[in-house]
Amino acid sequence: MASIVLLLIGSLILTPKSCSSKPISQQKPLDSDHIEFALNLEYLEAEFFLYGSSGHGLDVVAPKAIKSAVKGFPRPLLDLSKSSFAKVMDSAFGRPLVPPFDPYANDINFLLASYVIPYVGLTGYVGANPLLQNATSRRLVGGLLGVESGQDAVIRTLLYQADNQKLLVKPYDVSVAEFTNRISTLRNKLGHGGLKDEGLVVSKKQGSEGSVSGNILAGDKYSLSYPRTPQEILRIVYGSGNESVPGGFYPHGGKGHIATSYLKS
Repeated sequence: MASIVLLLIGSLILTPKSCSSKPISQQKPLDSDHIEFALNLEYLEAEFFLYGSSGHGLDVVAPKAIKSAVKGFPRPLLDLSKSSFAKVMDSAFGRPLVPPFDPYANDINFLLASYVIPYVGLTGYVGANPLLQNATSRRLVGGLLGVESGQDAVIRTLLYQADNQKLLVKPYDVSVAEFTNRISTLRNKLGHGGLKDEGLVVSKKQGSEGSVSGNILAGDKYSLSYPRTPQEILRIVYGSGNESVPGGFYPHGGKGHIATSYLKS
């Protein structure tokens, strides 16, 4: 699936760019800019799930997609190390976890690490879709959003089942739901965009239509997906709370006109 996504996105990225001399932060981004931006997250997800399941990445599974289909858009440097995820969890809990969180130690840990990634892309697609001008772009982003939503729903369902079975995250003896709540709280804090992220168990007032506490699908009071801007997404995946300060999963920052414009600002 990853190679197909990259090929489709690549066909749009190769469309002509604006000739304006203004920095993109002062321009209205083109459809291709928004879709380029999404590639940063697609690369992250593809590499994480491939390495976690098979021990190798896109360079083995789809080298052609990387080398030729997406000309001018190399994969950004990614940090999917144990220490990178450990820093996320330490920030979520406000203290160093002992021992450091290892996303690759067991199934529950891997699911929790998976919880960290796809939902951010989901909110990005929701935020980008109304800004797109071209029908082909909207069709592509709508299709990607559908798959991204499915990924997030599967991950949240499996974690919800684990929490219902009273499984604790070892050796911390913390519930699965608390882990997700803390991760979501951290993303809200880093994004500086208000409440756009919810864990698996919330108050009924905060739950779907104000009536349930089980929260397999995160949504607003109208049960609609939350949107995020590129700035909010960069603040979260950089782990810095600042779209101009790279770090986290992207030590050197993201690629594409939108991401690099903030690095230059």
